[in-house]
Amino acid sequence: MKQFRTLDDVDVKGKRVLLRVDLNVPMDNGHVTDATRLERVAPTINEIAAKGGKVILLAHFGRPKGRDEKDSLKPVAAALADVVKHPVAFADDCIGDPAAKAIAAMKDGDILCLENTRFHKEEEKNDPAFVAELAKLGDIWVNDAFSAAHRAHASTEGLGHKLPAYAGRTMQAELEALGKALGSPTRPVIAIVGGAKVSTKIDLLENLVTKVDALVIGGGMANTFLHAQGVQIGKSLAEKDLAPTALKILEKAEAANCAIILPVDATVSYHFAANSPSFAYGLDAIPPDSMILDVGPQSTARIHAAIDDAATLVWNGPLGAFELAPFDRGTMVAAKHAAERTKAKKLISVAGGGDTVAALNQAGVAHDFTYVSTAGGAFLEWMEGKPLPGVEVLKNR
Repeated sequence: MKQFRTLDDVDVKGKRVLLRVDLNVPMDNGHVTDATRLERVAPTINEIAAKGGKVILLAHFGRPKGRDEKDSLKPVAAALADVVKHPVAFADDCIGDPAAKAIAAMKDGDILCLENTRFHKEEEKNDPAFVAELAKLGDIWVNDAFSAAHRAHASTEGLGHKLPAYAGRTMQAELEALGKALGSPTRPVIAIVGGAKVSTKIDLLENLVTKVDALVIGGGMANTFLHAQGVQIGKSLAEKDLAPTALKILEKAEAANCAIILPVDATVSYHFAANSPSFAYGLDAIPPDSMILDVGPQSTARIHAAIDDAATLVWNGPLGAFELAPFDRGTMVAAKHAAERTKAKKLISVAGGGDTVAALNQAGVAHDFTYVSTAGGAFLEWMEGKPLPGVEVLKNR
């Protein structure tokens, strides 16, 4: 982590700390229904408060076009107070007099949440005048919102050019985990990439084949690759127009000495519905009126063997239609196998992406992986090898 400035590099006592966090939590009737993101930022908040810093929280919520009370952070601040076990004051704007007065009233160790930064259109434009208004309110800026690090917004990147900038503990943990996964990993490295569409993951696949030793391709994406190779896939979901792209990725993998592991058999059904009758077929015998909905038993065994050979695993996307039993089996079994290897200290496992997190939770193994990122888009862009503005600005130069 010497590459990045962290809380280890600054004395926060008596300082006004503008702390960018992710408070974009699911709500129902004014109540937070999943506090995972609040729990993740709690250690950074509590550490700064315990060290005598004034914790001033910056965050967005939803996608408001101007001020909209249904997107106010006020109920989130109340829920956060329960998580951090400390009062969290609230200011009804993130700039101007309301923010300045609330900050002036703070004592060392106090916590204040400012209103939704996206109530100002200048936030997403990274407007210099808006950045300056925010910067007036603090002495240092700490970014703890990796999930927003792929956006060059005022509170996620702009402040890093105006104030001394540091990574919070959640950001630090994410960067350390990602460094272990692809930055300077223990080899061999395997990646599992699944999901419905190749079109959303072309950049990801093209980057990974140059970084990993083996790449497992599953889900609907795999059907596009199988179709490109001349396999009859029946009525399976596939982007047949992307066959040339799939073949190019296979060529690039071969040139980079990356083994591509595609299904060798499949679990098929005639209906896309939970508990519809399913059958295992070799790829040479897929019935023309059936759909591939999961990897088959031989493919599962191959994936297990690949995981056994690996020292590091990066996972993004399910291997089949995991939301429908029995087509969740390939994903569940592989997830549990990776978790067992991780618990046995034989594997470093890093996973991320919405469906991936849901699948690992469904398998009951999310806590057994080395690191599970809830960052979504930022995790995907990092896996694609793209620089993230909110991370770049934290680097030691």
